[in-house]
Amino acid sequence: MKRITSVSLLALALAGCVNMAPDHTRPALASAAAYDPAFAPDGTVTAATLSYGDWFTDPRLVALLDTAVANNRDLMAATARIEQARAQYRIQDSRRLPTAVASAAASRTRTPLGTLDSEAAGAVTTDRFDVGVGVTSFELDFWGRVANLSDAARAQYLATEANQRAFYLSLIADVASTYFELRETEAQIDLAQATLDSRREGLRIAQLRLDAGVTSALPYRQAETLLTSAEQQLAAQQLAQAQLRNQLAVLVGGSIPTDLPGAMSLQSQGNAMVLDAGTPSELLLVRPDLVAAEEQLRAARANIGAARAAFFPTISLTGSAGFASSDLGDLFGSDGATWSFGPTISLPIFDWGAREADLDLAKAREVEQVALYEKAVQTAFREVSDGLAGRRWLAQQVAAQEQGVAAQERIARLARLRYREGVADYLEVLDAERNLFSAQQQLLATQRAYLQNGATLFVALGGGLAR
Repeated sequence: MKRITSVSLLALALAGCVNMAPDHTRPALASAAAYDPAFAPDGTVTAATLSYGDWFTDPRLVALLDTAVANNRDLMAATARIEQARAQYRIQDSRRLPTAVASAAASRTRTPLGTLDSEAAGAVTTDRFDVGVGVTSFELDFWGRVANLSDAARAQYLATEANQRAFYLSLIADVASTYFELRETEAQIDLAQATLDSRREGLRIAQLRLDAGVTSALPYRQAETLLTSAEQQLAAQQLAQAQLRNQLAVLVGGSIPTDLPGAMSLQSQGNAMVLDAGTPSELLLVRPDLVAAEEQLRAARANIGAARAAFFPTISLTGSAGFASSDLGDLFGSDGATWSFGPTISLPIFDWGAREADLDLAKAREVEQVALYEKAVQTAFREVSDGLAGRRWLAQQVAAQEQGVAAQERIARLARLRYREGVADYLEVLDAERNLFSAQQQLLATQRAYLQNGATLFVALGGGLAR
């Protein structure tokens, strides 16, 4: 028994003493070393230290995000894939150690004496009792094949975990973006309804002026055109509202709760915190999609080591130790001890290029993973740069459009006054009303885009700690 234990310990010590996988080094940064200073990347808050409840100020949005995190089916599936990858890693890693199997057997055999001596008569009955522990075909991992397969499985598990985190962040961005679009649509509906009421009143006045013979039928028809345009806009926004509600219901994993807190308007959604972009190299540590891409690359390199190890002999160990006796009462006596030990060596001689093809496949996958990692880095850099640019320029657009709406309101008010005084025709009112309605719509759309950009930048910088 001591001899078997010593041999097993020696085999474990020697196993995995060679690693043929390439050393893992992170590829050089495939983007600029810093963000464009014109985008004003400096800030006071690090996104990776904030949860979505810290960043978003609308209590209804935060409640919807809580519901989505708890019920979104895609997030549930991504979480389940983590458990699958963890189980696969445990299965593969268990092969680095011998599997011990305990066994026990009992048999009674009757053997005719005639099979031993043709002249003998009768039969003899024998009993045999066995109990022991054995190791069957444990691969001595001298070349690191099993260890590299275990490393690859571990990297795949970590990549799956990071992908789940990446989906979690994308879910935050999707829910926030859809919610802001819904809030914009509701504001557009209010605007279209108010415009519709105003134009109905304008049509009524035009009808009175037409009936009184003050004007011709042209101003009346122009007022009628304005009214039908507002009705079309209202119907289009109501359709968009229904579609966005359906989309939001899918994201939150079911029907939208009815007991949500009150919502904030687009204008009051602002956040005083200014996110600090840091440097692109820091992004590698906080973006889960980049972590997943690097782990996939690590797995590909481990598979190269396993493919290279396949060119060397496979050495397996089989051994057992126990007791055997013809008498159950003497089974554990010192004279009944049994043991066996034997290695086996296997090396394919002709495989028609299969091992070379496996190695070529592993190397090609490493090249692919390097390219995918560099592409992920470039995409992350672009997303942050776009968010920083949007933070600056969209804010300026909102400010300019607010001034534009105020100017259009003054123009429309003067046009209506001039028309009532008989100084201008209704075409002037028509143009002013159209321009005002368009400017108000554009302002709402830009305010929504600014809020969506803030949510996208928050996620792009790795924000969204679990609550």
